[in-house]
Amino acid sequence: MPPHFRRHRPPWWPQDEPWPPPGPPGHPPWSKLRRVFFWRIIGLFAILAMLITGLCSLAFWLAFISWDRLGVPQERLPFIFLAGLGIGLVGLIMLAWLLRRVTIPFGDLMEAVGQVEAGDYTARAVERGPAEVRALVRAFNAMAERLQLTETQRRNLLADVTHELRTPLTVIQGNLEGLLDGVYPRDDAHLTAILEDTRVLARLIDDLRTLAMAESGALQLYREPTDFAILADETAASFRPQAESAGVELSVAIAEEIPLLDLDPVRMREVLANLIANALRYTPAGGQVCVTAQVDPIEQRVTVSVRDTGTGISAEALPHIFDRFYKSDDSHGTGLGLAIAKNLVVAHGGEISARSPDGAPSGTTIRFSLPLS
Repeated sequence: MPPHFRRHRPPWWPQDEPWPPPGPPGHPPWSKLRRVFFWRIIGLFAILAMLITGLCSLAFWLAFISWDRLGVPQERLPFIFLAGLGIGLVGLIMLAWLLRRVTIPFGDLMEAVGQVEAGDYTARAVERGPAEVRALVRAFNAMAERLQLTETQRRNLLADVTHELRTPLTVIQGNLEGLLDGVYPRDDAHLTAILEDTRVLARLIDDLRTLAMAESGALQLYREPTDFAILADETAASFRPQAESAGVELSVAIAEEIPLLDLDPVRMREVLANLIANALRYTPAGGQVCVTAQVDPIEQRVTVSVRDTGTGISAEALPHIFDRFYKSDDSHGTGLGLAIAKNLVVAHGGEISARSPDGAPSGTTIRFSLPLS
């Protein structure tokens, strides 16, 4: 753990937990583990050094008692002794170099592990040492990076959920307090406003539940043979009054050769509703929103497109539109619709993408595919 982490509690650390953390239950802190590890390595080095020294001594003794039998001149013995001593020293040096090459990367890794265990997910170990040790360090760094990303997403999710829930709750609370204090008359207009905000709150909670279940893989799909043409027509029909009041032409063109698809009609209707609602929201009067579907015989998939002639999506925002709670500057939604649509399409075994050519107004096309079987 870095010195500044030992001295100062990070601002994100819970106030009711001790700092620095005591470590896993039943285990000593990482700093003590690291010292124990190095003492064991030093002990191993000492044992190996004594073993090498003993073997060299045994070899010298055997050679010394065999000089007469081998007929080696006495004047050459010092040179042979020095050569053997040099070989032993080189062996010890190579052993020390090998141990250092292995222990230092392990020391860095243990220090980084201690930082991650303490809550510092930015810790990374330096990739060095033998290939096996580098592979281990690389795997640890990848794990720490994923932990850091998950922690960031968790904080952002909590902040976004808090922000989205606060607005309708504040409106409901203000209206109720005004009714109780006599500031507002207890008429249908004010009660209707409260009811509408409760519906917004309920819809947001339902969206969050659907998104959480889809991302965790716990969402159950009730599949049945479905006529996609009827499904698309019924979904578009529910938006036609809104399209007509906005002066937008909403059309549906489904290829006749599309067979019955094995899908959850309720969830797929939710996908289409999210995409059509999004397209109508950004299409000005006089524009068009078109829903099309056709069979791809090569890929054995059905490709569905929702195309509008709206203002389009900027190149900076396009890669993030399927992220949860992502909203552009002119967005008025919760930022969950496209994220839910993506997860529901993926749950059906499909893929989804968005295209918005440069230039304004250029419109947007969101396309997703579903397997035929």
